[in-house]
Amino acid sequence: MSMNTSTPPSPVRGRVSVCMATYNGAAHVEEQIASILPELKDGDELVIVDDASTDDTAEVIEQIGDQRIRLIRSAVNRGYVKTFEAALTASQGDYVFLSDQDDVWIPGRIDSMVAALQHADVVASNFGYFGQAPRRIESLRLRSADSSRRWANLLTLWIGIRPYYGCAMGFRSSAKDLILPFPRFLVETHDQWIALVGNLRGSMAHLEPNTLNRRLHDNNTTPKTARSLGRILRARFMLARAFVVALARIMRRKA
Repeated sequence: MSMNTSTPPSPVRGRVSVCMATYNGAAHVEEQIASILPELKDGDELVIVDDASTDDTAEVIEQIGDQRIRLIRSAVNRGYVKTFEAALTASQGDYVFLSDQDDVWIPGRIDSMVAALQHADVVASNFGYFGQAPRRIESLRLRSADSSRRWANLLTLWIGIRPYYGCAMGFRSSAKDLILPFPRFLVETHDQWIALVGNLRGSMAHLEPNTLNRRLHDNNTTPKTARSLGRILRARFMLARAFVVALARIMRRKA
């Protein structure tokens, strides 16, 4: 499915790219896309990379028939981190937003997040839930007053109690060279990597209002139960390595 390139993007807002990773999401992806498309203008794009789904996810997407949708099919299953990386790499917009395949966006989401990105490289918002009850840790919320408290944000991100979720995040395209490519060792928490870059740059915005409703169900990627100590320690070590990589990229840009 090709994107319509004949209509120029809005000269005021700039071009928006929404990047979605899909895998066996046929049950909910159409509802999610239906909530995204009204947020997009002519010339915007919804880049969807399907991670070799074994159901009819790709066919459901193709049948929607909107020229702003650009569907890229993976020949092999690579996992959600690599799939999101491929979608972000393919994006062409001035503002880039991440989207899961099974949530529902709240009207006005793009405008409020683009407004926040006039003063920051990366934005993260709060969100509501439906389907199942969230765990206690999933009920933590961002505060706008903490946007500029980068060291506190970085510490709580590393501990794992700052609620940075990719489905509620976006960034300016000018930050792509810092965010991409993802570190090769990053096998999860690509969203925390993006927030790490934004906070290290001192250019992070927190939006307190909900901008989407996140669907909780048995097949969510986010774990439903507490992790083992070994997995927690491995994740913390991975984020510590990511901190070093992000800092090096930022320093190279300044040089």
